[in-house]
Amino acid sequence: MKVYQTNDIRNIALVGGAKSGKSTLAEDMLFEGGVINRRGSIDDKNTVSDYRPIELERQNSVLSTVLFAEFNGKKINIIDTPGFDDFVGEVIASLHVADTAVVVVNAQNGVEVGTEIAWRNTLKNNTPVIFAINHLEHENSNFDETIRQMKTRFGGALSIIQYPVNIGHGFDSVIDLLKMKMFKFPQDGGKPTITDIPDAEKGKAEELQAAMIEDLATSDEALMEKFFENGTLTENEMRQALKVGLSTRALFPVLCIGAKHNMGVNRLMEFITNNAPAPNEMPPVKTVEGKEFSCDPTAPASAFVFKTSIEPHFGEVSFFKVYNGEIAEGNDLVNSKTGSKERLGQLFAVYGKNREKLPKVVAGDIVASVKLKNVPTNSTMNTAKLSDDQIEPIEFPEPKFRVAVKAQNTADEEKMGGLLNAMHKMDQTLVVEYSKELKQLILGGQGELHLNIIKWQIENLEHIPMTFIAPKIPYRETITRSAKAHYRHKKQSGGAGQFGEVYMMIEPYVEGMEWTKEFPVRKSEEIELDWGGKLIMNTCIVGGAIDARFMPAILKGVMEKIEEGPLTGSYARDIVFYIYDGKMHPVDSNEISFKLAGRHAFKEAFKNAGPQILEPIYDVEILVPEDRMGDVMTDLQGRRAIIMGMDREGNYQKINARAPLAEMNKYATALSSITSGRAMYSMKFAEYENVPADVQQQLLKTYEESQEDED
Repeated sequence: MKVYQTNDIRNIALVGGAKSGKSTLAEDMLFEGGVINRRGSIDDKNTVSDYRPIELERQNSVLSTVLFAEFNGKKINIIDTPGFDDFVGEVIASLHVADTAVVVVNAQNGVEVGTEIAWRNTLKNNTPVIFAINHLEHENSNFDETIRQMKTRFGGALSIIQYPVNIGHGFDSVIDLLKMKMFKFPQDGGKPTITDIPDAEKGKAEELQAAMIEDLATSDEALMEKFFENGTLTENEMRQALKVGLSTRALFPVLCIGAKHNMGVNRLMEFITNNAPAPNEMPPVKTVEGKEFSCDPTAPASAFVFKTSIEPHFGEVSFFKVYNGEIAEGNDLVNSKTGSKERLGQLFAVYGKNREKLPKVVAGDIVASVKLKNVPTNSTMNTAKLSDDQIEPIEFPEPKFRVAVKAQNTADEEKMGGLLNAMHKMDQTLVVEYSKELKQLILGGQGELHLNIIKWQIENLEHIPMTFIAPKIPYRETITRSAKAHYRHKKQSGGAGQFGEVYMMIEPYVEGMEWTKEFPVRKSEEIELDWGGKLIMNTCIVGGAIDARFMPAILKGVMEKIEEGPLTGSYARDIVFYIYDGKMHPVDSNEISFKLAGRHAFKEAFKNAGPQILEPIYDVEILVPEDRMGDVMTDLQGRRAIIMGMDREGNYQKINARAPLAEMNKYATALSSITSGRAMYSMKFAEYENVPADVQQQLLKTYEESQEDED
């Protein structure tokens, strides 16, 4: 395959709602670019893009697919992305390396949830956008209403480049306002006949072209002056304005396609090659240290891994974009995170599960390599000169939906865990962790659908039945007042016995507190707990009542108990304990005796010190359409949430709230139901707070019952 130079490369991501026609459009583009000689279809389950078993089963995309097409002497790298919000990580990663987003809009449904999600992600990445209005052949399609909705939701910078002539059944023609010609397509699609605009459409075409020219002129001050002087722009000036406006997000061109029958796709590709920015025409990408890479082919080589895939019979595939220099087969690069050297054995241009070998690639191109040792997603590979430079990583969203997971057959647990970790390599929004505290394997994702897809794959492809259960909540335990207790451990069973007696006082820890005056503190030891908070051990022993060598054993006994709190078995925190007296035996005292004495004394004191359960509180940010605000706020109040504030963000209201994690189980599903899928939210841990008294009583009762069941 030909090696393309930076100026001849276009990197696009196909984004938009589910069923908007992205994968079908990708198939058309591969056909028009000569990569395939026959178009597949979603219904026939033979598209290049959706080739994975789960995608064939569901007939929609689950993972992004990297493709390419050669057109007009240019290489168009295409990343086809899923449309459901549960797989938004694929969209975010794709937009991180794409230079233009083609937002595909279903003319039957207008602006959908997926359209809005795609738009928000292009805003975050400052990605140029081309809109492609699809499904114009359907009876319920409405181009004018779709445009109205788009202007309402996305602002007035839309610039109509094409409009359909005969929308609905029999659709086969569009008016191109740049060329001022009518494109009429054969019944089965393909190359159009280009004719003059019919008299019946001339008035409308001229009116829309005038509006388009005015839109184009606003993208450049010099062109705006020419427009005011002449009342119009020349064709070259229009193209110049279009390129500038697109790359700076000053305008968003709108084109028409009928992807099902390959109508208008050739013209869309022509538009992309002529007007979409090349990689070196985009703003430089920054490294973590603030250095800029501008896709310069003469600079030392640097590449960024944005996607990892594990393919049957092929192994791990790393997809990366070259941000500087040239990379040839056999080159050695350095992983900036680990410092390890990676040799690139083979380089491939990829389309779905198919590959074409490349001798080298230059800055701006997107390619793949296989069997690299240790370059997960978000890795930067550099020449030795730049070994420490790390390109800013993709920021994947935190999990919104969590479940505890276990294999139905205990013997499959290890294999299931390995498969889940392999899936995490491919999908960074899938979080897998074993919680020692909760004694559960926790699976986190973007929604119920996301995790159900994972479950389907493991059960149907790997034949490991698995169960989802509600995850436990990582509560904490603490105390609210001081209390004393003592415990004598005595055991005699022939020979050497066991003896240890400990007198202890405990009190709540507060930052900057002074120790009690009741007992003189001889030695203080502060432990930063792994789960947050502190434990302070103050030794107040006088007169050798307990030998100093037994103090570590007492601390060990206390540590064992705070790892399994007396109230609910949760971790305890923020406690000061004083060892102020005790007894030992010259023969029978040993470490185990004082460990047990310390453990039991602490447990007894804890129960008398106003024990309090703490629960994790999360900051929740919700973007919701204004007409659903009331329903969302009512639901939040029912979840013990506190509304912290509200603000407007575009056409949405942003609600900031604080809510207990215990009340947010399956919130992603509930919010989607309340808002018909139009709201988005994120959660971030804030702090631990006291649970209300009634909730504490219920938790204590539940824990006691569970302990009885175990007994």
